[in-house]
Amino acid sequence: MIVDQARALAREWVINETPHLPGFLGAFFHGSINWLPDDATLPATSDLDVVVVLDGTMPLPERTKFLYRRVMIDVSYLPWGQIATPEQVLGLSHLAGSLKAPGIILDPSGKLVNLQASVSAGYARRAWVYRRCDYVIGKISQHLRAQNESDPFHDQVTNWLFETGLTTHVLLVAGLKNPTVRKRYLAVRDLLADYGRSDFYGELLDLLGCTWMSQQIVESHLSRLAEAYDTASAVIKTPFVFAADISKIARPNVIDGSQELISRGSHREAIFWMVATYARCMKVFFSDAPVELREAHATGFHLLMKDLGITSYFDLQRRSHQVEAFLPRLWQVAESIIASNPEIEN
Repeated sequence: MIVDQARALAREWVINETPHLPGFLGAFFHGSINWLPDDATLPATSDLDVVVVLDGTMPLPERTKFLYRRVMIDVSYLPWGQIATPEQVLGLSHLAGSLKAPGIILDPSGKLVNLQASVSAGYARRAWVYRRCDYVIGKISQHLRAQNESDPFHDQVTNWLFETGLTTHVLLVAGLKNPTVRKRYLAVRDLLADYGRSDFYGELLDLLGCTWMSQQIVESHLSRLAEAYDTASAVIKTPFVFAADISKIARPNVIDGSQELISRGSHREAIFWMVATYARCMKVFFSDAPVELREAHATGFHLLMKDLGITSYFDLQRRSHQVEAFLPRLWQVAESIIASNPEIEN
């Protein structure tokens, strides 16, 4: 299916299903779909992100992921108060790229259209690019220091992993590229090649711990992960934030998407999302499965973490300190990209 067709189907779902929600203000396309041309093919392993904006004090609905006429739609909800001004959005790395694009789906009040016009006008200005990079750097430092030894190991891993992975987002934001989630390492590899800094990419992989991994090793980990994922999808009950990513519907995006990267030789680029998914499966087992089921799949998770050089809270602390020590060098490379980027305006 081409991108334009997928967008049309998502727009159809929004028009049919969201206007009745209390406080409904509008909806827009989010993430990678905004960076693809209309005639591009939407991969079967990709979903299409939609953000529904609500105004009011009612609790936000849970994020959901579902198939709608052959399109996997990932719907999240956002309060208007978080994006009410262009300045709020322009400083947010994960939202500015979506709202600079003409991706408004439905906007009965006209607020989103006006917001999008202002964000688009300021998106490439140097001061806002710096602000967004600084925002990501701040998130990395803040969350790495929030590591808690009393948390279950899988939660400790998740905290370390996502902040380590945000190092890629600093560079992608500097290059005015989409700070994508699952394919972030693939995206930053291409970005660094464009700026003649492929030498720096190895340092990002070193922080993750997968530089040395072969395709065969990564495939063996994916095989164990797939078994854990299928089991977790069958037993999950607790409404976790990430529950939409652990389901039969999401399997093509999570498992098949990882296999796709491995098969094309980007096996190291698959590791980030594989670890994230394995940790989430372990969280499901920890809350919703009997001990024997949890222990049956814990072996595979710990084998993967061991191959990344992490077997304990001490290891995670050591690796977190490495990421913090790396941030000044990361900032220097980000600044060099900003200085060299012809799209960035003063």
